[in-house]
Amino acid sequence: MRISTSQYFGMNVQTMDDQQATLGQLYQQLSSGVAISTPSDNPVGAAQAVQLSMQASTLSQYSTNQNTALSSLQAEDSTLGSVNSVLTNVNTLLVRAGDGSLNDSNRSAIATQLQGLRKQLMGLANSTDGSGNYLFAGFQSANAPFSVGSSGAVQYTGDNGVQSVQVTGTRTIATGDTGAQVFLSVGAAGTSSIPSGAAGNTGSGTISPVSTTNAGSATNADQFSIAFTSPTTYTVTNVTAGTPAVAGTYTAGSAIALGGGQTVAISGAPATGDSFSVTPATQAGTDVFANLDAVVAALQVPVGSSTAAAATLNNALTTGMSKLANTLNNVVTVQASVGGRENEVQALQSVTQSNSLQTQSNLANFTDIDMTKVVSKYTMTQYSLQAAQQGFTMIQKMSLFNYISN
Repeated sequence: MRISTSQYFGMNVQTMDDQQATLGQLYQQLSSGVAISTPSDNPVGAAQAVQLSMQASTLSQYSTNQNTALSSLQAEDSTLGSVNSVLTNVNTLLVRAGDGSLNDSNRSAIATQLQGLRKQLMGLANSTDGSGNYLFAGFQSANAPFSVGSSGAVQYTGDNGVQSVQVTGTRTIATGDTGAQVFLSVGAAGTSSIPSGAAGNTGSGTISPVSTTNAGSATNADQFSIAFTSPTTYTVTNVTAGTPAVAGTYTAGSAIALGGGQTVAISGAPATGDSFSVTPATQAGTDVFANLDAVVAALQVPVGSSTAAAATLNNALTTGMSKLANTLNNVVTVQASVGGRENEVQALQSVTQSNSLQTQSNLANFTDIDMTKVVSKYTMTQYSLQAAQQGFTMIQKMSLFNYISN
């Protein structure tokens, strides 16, 4: 097959153009460090690079979410630790207030200290995170969840919404707890029923905290009433069940069985008509601020030398300390839950970081150039182009006209 001069020239020019284009592409890769500038450079690799880029972006967002969640949880954990300390100080003061050697002035001073701790607790309940959002306000994080009403009582104006963040493709984690959960509730486990004495009691009888030997008994959720029919006899009634009253003979300090493994002891000298009650924690009032207000009010009432007034105060302190114990148990339970979520987020951070590094490595395999390989290829292509140009120049001189002219 004969090749015309025009075809021959065209083939050589086309070859040099292709080499020139290759050099341009290689130069572009060397200057940018990127192997795929356009999808046409490597269609399959470009598609895989797009998928890996999307995966890298998703992992980056999860990493950001994890950091946000961990920051919020750590802020709440720290605040709950402070709440625990304040409540422990309250408990210490209540124990001290029960000292029979104190006078009315001493107890008034303790009431003042308790009011200061109540203010501290209010401040902690209105704590914010690093972004200025209130930790315990639910979805109403822009507004303080607790405030003092016109009556002086603390009011909760947050909601029951729980903020959450998606930290992986399949896991969403709560980043906080509401003020109602922390300060106005008690835990489902580890709580005790609340003993109390009637405000109108005239004797010197005082009730002890409730002891439970069978925590799983259903009757522990019932309310009981102990009524003294005389200074030496009483009746126990299951108010919730409405069962007939059970009579008993009173011995100071002896345990009185309530059913279901619950017992209480009453000391002192109750008067005829005095009554006491044992109420499930969830029915006795679980607002820690209301509990503190009740204890402060009881401490501010003069006792003097009245045995009945002293008994009323002791019963109020026993009630307050029992409620406080349930609140402390609840705060510890919430804090343990927060700590568990912190540990989970930290574990997920390690996994996400590892996945991100692997994804970036895989993406680099498609998009980053092998500098040594590209430089070598660029040099070889450059030499090939130079050789083709020189050869084409020599071949151009192989013409009869050039021969005749010589």
